Amino acid sequence: MLIDRAEITVRGGHGGAGMPNKLKGPDGGNGGAGGDVYIKTSSNINLLNQFSEKDTFVAENGQMGARGNKTGKDGRDLEILLPVGTGVYDKKTRELIVEVNKVNERILICKGGKGGWGGETAELGERGEEKRLILSLRLIADFGLIGLPNAGKSSLLNELTNAKAITADYPFTTLEPNLGVFEEKTIADIPGLIEGASGGRGLGIAFLKHIEKVTTLLHCISLETKDALRDYKTVRKELSDFKPELTKKPEIIILTKTDMVDAETIQKLIKTLNNKAKNIISVSIHDFPSLEDLKKVLRKI
Repeated sequence: MLIDRAEITVRGGHGGAGMPNKLKGPDGGNGGAGGDVYIKTSSNINLLNQFSEKDTFVAENGQMGARGNKTGKDGRDLEILLPVGTGVYDKKTRELIVEVNKVNERILICKGGKGGWGGETAELGERGEEKRLILSLRLIADFGLIGLPNAGKSSLLNELTNAKAITADYPFTTLEPNLGVFEEKTIADIPGLIEGASGGRGLGIAFLKHIEKVTTLLHCISLETKDALRDYKTVRKELSDFKPELTKKPEIIILTKTDMVDAETIQKLIKTLNNKAKNIISVSIHDFPSLEDLKKVLRKI
């Protein structure tokens, strides 16, 4: 199961205490600094799942100063892996701290505490910074398969990529986004939208946010429908109601399941939708030439 939201607490390590002097002379060393907390990004979209079992992360404390004016060892830094596309928010203020969009970024989140001075008036080390964070993932993909439930999105993803999305002939087979790679371009299969999704119906807005970072929309409409134009408008309205700028993304209409109707019906539907998108492609996962035609279009984008 993909988890796309989590709350965690992170804290830098405590600074080590300073070593007091001996009576014979000044020889007490300073305490070591506490470790810092960093986030590092990865292409693994399932990394937020780790926080379902653990939600508090603390870097190592600095060590106490030593005799001979030796400074204590600094605490080890802590790295927390997050998937690319994660927004990191301060839970108290709800303000965005950082949004990570590149693999292998390393960003400081919490500083460790300073070590205490050693000597005659030896000090305790300082506490490390502590933050409560909200992590919110929005998938980053070149193409996003959208459409009503049972529009053939997952089956198409499986044919175009190495994905193994579960498919069946009933709505809401896809309960979480699936990703696949087509010739180094990422395709996201967004769970089916229904009328009222932007207001919480069906799978609600939980997955609408994943469309925000998709470059091009692949809008799937099943040719089993009785009203293709209505289906198209339903999905477009939900996008607009959630965030109007989503409707400005480049869009390709894909008429799926062409093996279920005759050629005349296909042409009629293409004519009906002709003024809605520059590219309208009809395809069936059982028709190899139609899949190849779709791949040619995707390669040009």
